[in-house]
Amino acid sequence: MADEHPRFDPAQAAPFLTARSHNGWLGLAYRDHGEDWVELELPWREDLLGEDGREVLASGPIISLMDMASGLAIWTRMGHFRAIATLDLRVDYTRPARARSSVFGRAQCYRLTRSAAFVRGIAHDGDAEDPVAHMQAVFMSIDARHVELPSG
Repeated sequence: MADEHPRFDPAQAAPFLTARSHNGWLGLAYRDHGEDWVELELPWREDLLGEDGREVLASGPIISLMDMASGLAIWTRMGHFRAIATLDLRVDYTRPARARSSVFGRAQCYRLTRSAAFVRGIAHDGDAEDPVAHMQAVFMSIDARHVELPSG
């Protein structure tokens, strides 16, 4: 029996998911993916600077970049979309991004359990061997069948 739903494809899903709300405002864009990883781009913009007088992207947008790349990596590894929530996301910066440079976030979902997904990744500005930051995260899978919504 054939699968009723096509396998999750981050190349097709990312434009839809990154065009909305905060991710859309940031301008996140799909770059590449593998079986358990996804890479997105956060384009450099003057209104996303961290400090006056320095043309370097702020840390907040980079954290958002890594969070979205993580979600896409999880769904890619699962093979389908399922509601998830970020439980813990740690970003350790090793250096500032280069001036006026986009930052790329590559996240890999390296372990899945029934209720959790474990992700690691890097943010870089063009050279993955010289990362701007390392990221480690844990996400919770939300089973909609067991969520009780408040009554009106």
